[in-house]
Amino acid sequence: MAATLLQPADIAERLTAALGKRLVTVVTDDKHPRVHIDAQDWRELATLMKTGKSLAFDWLACLTGMDYAADGKLAIIVDFWSSTHGHRFAVKVFCPRESPHIPTVADLWPAAGWHEREAFDLFGIIFDGHPDPRRILMADDWVGHPLRKDYVFPREVHGIPGSVELDWQQKS
Repeated sequence: MAATLLQPADIAERLTAALGKRLVTVVTDDKHPRVHIDAQDWRELATLMKTGKSLAFDWLACLTGMDYAADGKLAIIVDFWSSTHGHRFAVKVFCPRESPHIPTVADLWPAAGWHEREAFDLFGIIFDGHPDPRRILMADDWVGHPLRKDYVFPREVHGIPGSVELDWQQKS
């Protein structure tokens, strides 16, 4: 069987047929074609993207967090590629900032394990069902999540200065 390269509109059409109005937004005419979905519907969409024969997204290329503080939301954006068909697509998954839970997809794409740990560490997104939810970049006792827009960087960590600000007026 020959591989079938799908255009973004074709991918979105297949996803919309399966999930309907649970897709919050569909963006196909963009440099980064994608769909937006809420966290509670992420596992179903992810499973379809992985196992759907015409989709076959077998490579999770990137998963990163985003902070929409003004909207009270956090998100992940996940970039996929199909080595079978050669098409690419992305998904943006939203969750509330006050309860940032998104189901893990580390069982579908093992590479997601590292990416999800990073999104937890830096944004505080909790990936329910993750097999190893430890911090990956920050120290185990680090307080907070440094890529959130309201994060206040500590002046000192374990006696080590976090930043040095010079008072140029006092310099002689």
